[in-house]
Amino acid sequence: MDSAALVGLVALFLGGVLLVIWCVEVFIAAVARSAVSLGISGFFLAVVLAGVDLENAILGVTAAFVDLPDLALGTVFGESLFVLAVAVGVAGLAVPFRMDVPRLYLFLLVLVPLPAFALSLDGTLDWTDGAILTVLFVPLLAGIFWRERRSETTYLLSGEVEEVVDLEDDPDAASETDPEGGAAAAESNGGAAPALGRGGDERDERRARDRGSDSGLDLDLDLDFDEFVPDLEGKSGRFSLAVAVLAIVGMTVGSGITVVSAEGIFVAFGISGLAFGATVLSFIASIEELALTVEPVRQGRAHLAVGNVVGSTVFYVTANVGVIALLRPVDTTGAVLAVHWPFFAAGLLVVAVMLARGRVTRFGGGVLLLLYVGYWIANYA
Repeated sequence: MDSAALVGLVALFLGGVLLVIWCVEVFIAAVARSAVSLGISGFFLAVVLAGVDLENAILGVTAAFVDLPDLALGTVFGESLFVLAVAVGVAGLAVPFRMDVPRLYLFLLVLVPLPAFALSLDGTLDWTDGAILTVLFVPLLAGIFWRERRSETTYLLSGEVEEVVDLEDDPDAASETDPEGGAAAAESNGGAAPALGRGGDERDERRARDRGSDSGLDLDLDLDFDEFVPDLEGKSGRFSLAVAVLAIVGMTVGSGITVVSAEGIFVAFGISGLAFGATVLSFIASIEELALTVEPVRQGRAHLAVGNVVGSTVFYVTANVGVIALLRPVDTTGAVLAVHWPFFAAGLLVVAVMLARGRVTRFGGGVLLLLYVGYWIANYA
């Protein structure tokens, strides 16, 4: 393949990923508007959508649909480790923080990968394994929502939904003021616990105050596409629903472009789809996870960062890999057992230990980032 064709594939690949990410943002905003206009709880949407990584799911499903299950599985491991190692690692280096994490979420974080691992030991994840993992996600998400609805501190909350819907007026939304979780906010706030109400003005004031902190690195990670998402305020539910449908079309087109161009790239370079999906594709598709983890910590809302890590991990190792296996059998021998599961387990262990201790430190953040670098090296060794 000549250099011009390769450059064209790379351009298509990057454009496809950006189209998917933008369409997901539009889809979430449109669904939130249309669903709430139909009387569906905004808090319910915020929790559910916080526990589902649509970008990864769409790319993985598309890859499996076009008979590239290795590429799809690579995105699962790659994005899982990105959230654990890069997002938490950067947060630890930039804004070390303290907080109390509910034992339920610690247990979930550690135990939820075990079914997928056990089903992988026979060398293949087939459609029955996929059905088991997909069905498992439903009670797990229901349990998380039940816990979130009754808790004083909300750990899983979709920022996109929070920006579109006034959750303060949602009757299902419990107060976020928590004498334990709030007191364990970021170290950069000097241990002070900011008020955690859902009101927009109060939230803006708190963010402005937190950005003025003298401790930690002054990072302002605005990595999402908010300014490019159409304003649907005042639009009818039907109009918003039509926008959501168009966003689905865009996601489909974008994911197709991404997967087809990705295949051309990794074939041209002579690398496996598993390695490419676990590194290049998952890294680019997961950049927004930095904002979803680092920004809440910087703003004194470390509980949301923890919720993002827990929710993403639960989704990746149940429904995400489950749907992929439903579409195509996935080979889990070789590098899957020798590289991907060990690195995933190591990242999970480091994060779980820090959360159990109630502290995410710079040393721990550095360890996680070195682990991620080692993961890339292991994929191409």
